[in-house]
Amino acid sequence: MLYTELLRLWDEAVRAMDARDWRRALELAGTVAEPNARTLFIEASAHLALQELEPALQALNQVILKDGRLAVAFFQRSAVLLQLDRLDDALSDCIWAKKHMRDNTVIDYRQLGLPHKLFSWQVVYNSAAVYSRMGQWEQARELLMSASQEKGAMRSSSIVPGLESISRGEVLNPILVPEGVVFRPRKQEVEQLQQKDFLGKAKVITSMIPNDDFGGFEPLRMQKPGYYEPKKEGADETRYMRIRAPYMARGRGQLTIPGGATVFLYDEVDKDGMATVIYDGQRGLLPMTLLDPIDLKKAKGKRGDKIPSGIPLPPGVQPPTRPRSQPTTAAPAPETPPPSYSNATLRNQASEDPPVFLPNSDSIDQEDVPDGEEQVVVKVHFTYTLALSINPYASYKELQDRIARKLGQPPTKLRLRHRASGSQLLTPLEPGSGSGEESYPLLPVVEEGRATLWCQLEDPLAGRAILYHMVALYDYTGKGPEDLEFSEGETIDILGEVNEEWLEGHCAGNIGIFPRCFVYSESAVAEKSIL
Repeated sequence: MLYTELLRLWDEAVRAMDARDWRRALELAGTVAEPNARTLFIEASAHLALQELEPALQALNQVILKDGRLAVAFFQRSAVLLQLDRLDDALSDCIWAKKHMRDNTVIDYRQLGLPHKLFSWQVVYNSAAVYSRMGQWEQARELLMSASQEKGAMRSSSIVPGLESISRGEVLNPILVPEGVVFRPRKQEVEQLQQKDFLGKAKVITSMIPNDDFGGFEPLRMQKPGYYEPKKEGADETRYMRIRAPYMARGRGQLTIPGGATVFLYDEVDKDGMATVIYDGQRGLLPMTLLDPIDLKKAKGKRGDKIPSGIPLPPGVQPPTRPRSQPTTAAPAPETPPPSYSNATLRNQASEDPPVFLPNSDSIDQEDVPDGEEQVVVKVHFTYTLALSINPYASYKELQDRIARKLGQPPTKLRLRHRASGSQLLTPLEPGSGSGEESYPLLPVVEEGRATLWCQLEDPLAGRAILYHMVALYDYTGKGPEDLEFSEGETIDILGEVNEEWLEGHCAGNIGIFPRCFVYSESAVAEKSIL
């Protein structure tokens, strides 16, 4: 059903309710093919006006099915159930209405189209009316006393007579939404139902053709001989100009603009030959003799003068060759990186979504877990993710052997890392030394019974010393066999500094050189933030 048709029927049903034509309102509301809660409320109100309680109850049931949190619908249905002597159901609806008011003393439904305010004391009053019909006078009196403490208009005019009726042993009549008060469609939407002629009738006000009195939308007609035919002038004019030479401001209101810049001609040329232009968000004066119009059709096809933005360009020099010797006491670096771990494999792993096994009772490895022994859940990121249940006081070798057995890899080639809270740097998980907590490497990284580790397959660095660690700021693709490729966010072990612009590092089992501008140090960033 079209929304415009729904609006039309809804508006006509509301007009019938205003005219107190209850049958007409029922007929119009019943013809809505896809009724909502607000149109069904019109049917319920019309049935109540006709004293038809059972049909009104069925309509209110449909309203609550459409909108299960409409407190005024539960309030209205409780009053109908009370009149049908279904006291338990009426008391239940009072409880639901109070719950959906969410501790508010009043709900104003005018924003939804219902010109009515539902007060919390009215819901409590109807609950007292239910207890009065059950014969529980003391409970009814206590509810009325609690309702008298709440805020709301017309409270005293209903509660005081209600307490007098309870003292005389008379049952209370329920409070209902006033007769004829229903949900109304938005006024702006109803006004748009009327068709409007935005164009109107054509009328000639002035014309370039003498004695022209034609008005309408007909095909072009042949002009009579001797009549003037206007021509289209200035079709190819553009207000975008290019300045031929640099210009320095020489007076008030003039602009300083470099040569070749593009400006927009804002106003016509004045008597001094100065034109008003807009450049870089500023409006000022320029000599018209320096401006040349731009052909927009040709300018749209030129893209060669644009400079890519985003990742900074690497140094313009060619990557230097790897130094034959390093001023360090460590063993010399191998001439070729070890072939145990390929960059292509790493890149594929980073781009694809690996299967993630959440640490639940079915996926956590419970192998060799003694009964009653303290355990923590360790999530290990490899080419896929797995979860293990491990003693937090396990040694580094026990932890490495356990993970290697699950991955099917040699323990000596596994390198475990962890990430500190609030950091992007993957720090190696060092074997514990000393006594106490320092001898257990897993214990410092456990939080709330869980720990997360990153595992990589790596060959030994042949005795090379790691100076410090840095984090990749961008992806870097190598230009030669001596370059080290990595992805954004990866941790790189710095083995040496080639020069001020290039570093030598190790990442994912590979050794190579890379530009310094593609990485950053978290410690340096922290020092700058402190200063």
